[in-house]
Amino acid sequence: MGFEDYWYIVAESRELRPGRALGRCVLDEWLACFRDARGHAVVLRDRCLHRSGRLSTGTVRAGRLVCPYHGWEYDAEGNVVAVPSAPAMAKLCNPAYPVLERDGYVYVRLNRDAPAGIMPFRMPHYEQAGWKHVRLQNRFDNTVANCVENFIDIPHTAFVHRGIFRHSRGERIRASITRENASMHVRYRNERANLGSFGWLLNPRGAPIGHTDSFHAPNVTCVRYELPRGWVYVITSQSVPMSERQTLVYTDLTYRFAPLTAAAAWFVRRQAQRVIDQDIDILERQMQVIGKYGPAFVDTPADAIHRCVDSLREAIAQGRDPCALPPLSTEIEFLV
Repeated sequence: MGFEDYWYIVAESRELRPGRALGRCVLDEWLACFRDARGHAVVLRDRCLHRSGRLSTGTVRAGRLVCPYHGWEYDAEGNVVAVPSAPAMAKLCNPAYPVLERDGYVYVRLNRDAPAGIMPFRMPHYEQAGWKHVRLQNRFDNTVANCVENFIDIPHTAFVHRGIFRHSRGERIRASITRENASMHVRYRNERANLGSFGWLLNPRGAPIGHTDSFHAPNVTCVRYELPRGWVYVITSQSVPMSERQTLVYTDLTYRFAPLTAAAAWFVRRQAQRVIDQDIDILERQMQVIGKYGPAFVDTPADAIHRCVDSLREAIAQGRDPCALPPLSTEIEFLV
């Protein structure tokens, strides 16, 4: 088992429109994406077999992808179905990758012979009545591992997102960490009022809040807040490895703020993008330092969360099934 066996977002469904091709990169593989005549998503290697034209810069005619260099045409299976300069030429094939479309995303899997049973992460409450979704895309100049660590890291929020999210006030946080079935869950306790500038709205009486962070191998984080008044806010991030040090992150902001759910979309998008922009900056700087001095880290108790994530990703990197790792359960405590 390896990273190529998993499903990765290659585009939002709305981006892949009939009649146009889209170029993407996943695990250093260049991909050309388009819709065939039936409207089904197709993903081929972004290389024409003839003279290595970039297929993603070509056109789509009648559901066929046409290379911009010499006009070779490819169908939904990657078969060469037309060669303008040699109509009788023998059939060639640039085999299509497995593709799956769900929850408004198009997923690709690079290993055509991957083990059965691996499926994309289902987006929480997608198109469920009473819930709202906001979607964002952002490119990070850092690795998937470091992006994932950032997305489920509480201590940095009091400094990188000071005022927007949290303040550093020495609040003692306790958490339970569990690992099983290629996933990790962190359930926090004793969180009440440290919610940044909008704590007065989100939790005006300082009541206990529910907070769970999850990681699902190899690249999905899910942060869930359950607030008073039945309000729920879920941040799901899928970190797609473009290359060794570049990651494209698709973020779903899913919330239920009745009766303000519909009206909150602009505010949710704006605040989330502010936070993400700050993370983009801090992670870019981190990668610059790692590039110069290496990735040697010093851990605190809170970093037990990240070591647990690393154990799952390291298993995949070593060709092992992360589901086979023994269950783990531990308690941690730290200050924010």
